[in-house]
Amino acid sequence: MTHTSTEKAIWLTQEAYDRLTAELVHLKGPGRAEISRRIADAREEGDLRENGGYHAAREEQSKAESRILQLEAMLASARVGETPKDGGVVDAGMEVTVKFSGDDETETFLLGAREVLARERDTDGDTTDKLSVYSPQSPLGSAILGKKPGESATFTAPNGKQRSVEIVAAKPFSG
Repeated sequence: MTHTSTEKAIWLTQEAYDRLTAELVHLKGPGRAEISRRIADAREEGDLRENGGYHAAREEQSKAESRILQLEAMLASARVGETPKDGGVVDAGMEVTVKFSGDDETETFLLGAREVLARERDTDGDTTDKLSVYSPQSPLGSAILGKKPGESATFTAPNGKQRSVEIVAAKPFSG
C-alpha cells in the first residue's frame, strides 16, 4: 500500500482506505451487475433513441466506470497510516489553519485527500464536505509542508500570483 514515490502518494487513514476499497469492490461487482441489468431491461422496452431509462442507465454506467478508475488509481498510490502525531509540524493528514497575507480571516483545511473526509448529504442529496482539502502536492500544500505555527511560506497560486501564508496551527485530523 505504500508506494516507492511518497511524493505522489495520497495519505489515507486505514478507515478511509477500507471504505474506498469497499466502494471499489461494490462498484466492480454488484454495482456493475445492477447497471447492466437496468441497461438490459431498458433495451427490451424498444427504440433506444427515445428511451430515457436506457440513456440514464448508460450515463450511470459511464460515471461508475470513471469512479472505478479513480478509486483504482487512488488506492494504488495510497499511503496508509495513522493520523500524524501532534508535533505541530505541517504534514499530510493534518488539519492546518493559515492566514493569507493581507487578510484578517484564517482558513482551516485538511492537507491530504478529499476521500479521507466523512461525507455528508446536503438538503439536495448531494455530498458535501465540512472542511476544504488541499493536496500536499498542490502549490499551497508543498509550500507549507514541514512548517510550524508562526512560520510563513510563499507559493505561486494557480493564477500565477505569488501568495504568502502564515501557519497559525497544525493538528492531526480527527475526522
